Amino acid sequence: MDILQNLVHMTGQRDHLRLEFSVLSTLLQLPDITQVRALEIHPFEDQYWVRPRTWLEEGQLVNTDVDFLHDPQRVALNTLPALQEGLAAKRERIAWQACTGQYILWLPVWMREQARVCIEITQSAEFSSHDLDILLAIFQVYRNYQSLLDYSERDALTGLLNRKTFDEHLLRLSNASKHTDKGQQPWLVVIDIDHFKQVNDRYGHLFGDEVLILVANLLRSSFGSQHRVFRFGGEEFVILLQAMTLDAAFTALEHFRQAVQNYEFPQIGKITVSLGFSGAHMHAPSPTQLLSQADEALYYAKENGRNRVCHYETLQALGVFNKQEQITHDDVELF
Repeated sequence: MDILQNLVHMTGQRDHLRLEFSVLSTLLQLPDITQVRALEIHPFEDQYWVRPRTWLEEGQLVNTDVDFLHDPQRVALNTLPALQEGLAAKRERIAWQACTGQYILWLPVWMREQARVCIEITQSAEFSSHDLDILLAIFQVYRNYQSLLDYSERDALTGLLNRKTFDEHLLRLSNASKHTDKGQQPWLVVIDIDHFKQVNDRYGHLFGDEVLILVANLLRSSFGSQHRVFRFGGEEFVILLQAMTLDAAFTALEHFRQAVQNYEFPQIGKITVSLGFSGAHMHAPSPTQLLSQADEALYYAKENGRNRVCHYETLQALGVFNKQEQITHDDVELF
């Protein structure tokens, strides 16, 4: 009965983290289980890395608020060869017996041919057929509901995260800034496709939609899965970059700008993008003000030649912004 109540509770969740807590709590109701963890998997520097995102500690489920790249618990995936081999073979479940005598079952969450999350279950006894039936049934409910949540959080056209999920991700990023190395901080980036209205007017909305999809693909290939990319609507995109130095952030954004500039868009040819960004350090202003700052840097880029990357704090130090003026314009929505 406890398991059924937990399943009911699981399907009442409305975000991925609470859903993750719920499924791990449900699994802990089963006998013989000594540890449950949700593992996060990301590519970085030509290899895959894995770290525990949620786990059982002193009888309580806890989760990390450290960003992926700076988490001391992060290890290379090749240090877990059984898991690495199973993921490479795209298996639905991966079993392994540790040298400590513990039995481990990994259940990857496959979405769009990729597994970025894996549920890890550790037992003191070998998994029986009955155990596996129950575990897989619970996991299937979790995976199906996570797919529904993922679908509701994605932009239908580009597959990027949508605007309604932005606040939660920004709050997590701001919290993670407390654990970053000196000289590094997360960054909020606002991107706008230059003269996009002319594309729609001249070629039609079908070609305009194709441009949006291709720009979204360039964003994915440029920033990978460790950063969060959103479509805000129209031709506006937002990126939440994990902690890095100003030089590294500017280099990454400039690389993306050049990738768009050099890309040959079918029928249309060349387009460009303008970018504005601001630092989300631990003493940064509120999320609304932070977004407004990145918007101001973007607006400056668009008003001064377009096809460029502008950093808010640098422009502010140069005295570009009049603190008494409120920037209002039609290209970017401030809120």
